[in-house]
Amino acid sequence: MHHIDVLIEKDVYAANDNLAAANAAHLKEHGVRAFDLLGAIGSGKTSLIERMVPLLAERGLAAGAVAGDVYGDDDFKRIVGLGIPAVNANTGTECHLDAHLVEHAIDHLPLDDIDLLFIENVGNMVCPTDFALGAEKRVVVVSSTEGDDVVNKHPMMFRGCSIGVINKVDLAPLVGCNIERMEADMRRYNPEMKIFRTNMKAGEGVSAVLDAILE
Repeated sequence: MHHIDVLIEKDVYAANDNLAAANAAHLKEHGVRAFDLLGAIGSGKTSLIERMVPLLAERGLAAGAVAGDVYGDDDFKRIVGLGIPAVNANTGTECHLDAHLVEHAIDHLPLDDIDLLFIENVGNMVCPTDFALGAEKRVVVVSSTEGDDVVNKHPMMFRGCSIGVINKVDLAPLVGCNIERMEADMRRYNPEMKIFRTNMKAGEGVSAVLDAILE
């Protein structure tokens, strides 16, 4: 029984990876660079998009977004408010986006008018790690209010991302969070990871994150 379960799981991941590769090729055909944003609910994924879109516009680059949520359209409404093309992708019962959902989402976007596509995953620190979507890079956003042990509790998330953002650094003293510890844990799990500290409320540190994304 367990053997069959493992085989089915392998097939699911393999099928998803094939679709993710097709998504990547489709986006490349249209000259779109795509980036995954991962992190817990409230970490600052949507805020990061809100802060980066005007910075991109200053550089003459147009953004688009896929907003992934289990249910509802709160993040989607915020992104649409930026005046960029966006698609709301509800997963229903699943706690992550998959390549199939993203394939459908990008079919509804004007890809020729978009330079950068942000794919905001469902707010979850575990499920999204195994499901590639077809993006060029993965960015994980954590906040000081999640506690300074959050990185240590989710090693796979940090091993699978190339950029780490520690948000709400202004609140760290108030919640007793040791940012140095978070950074050290990130380096331990992923020595190659580029790490940034931000305060999205004030827009601090965002342009450095954008530089790393575009690199």
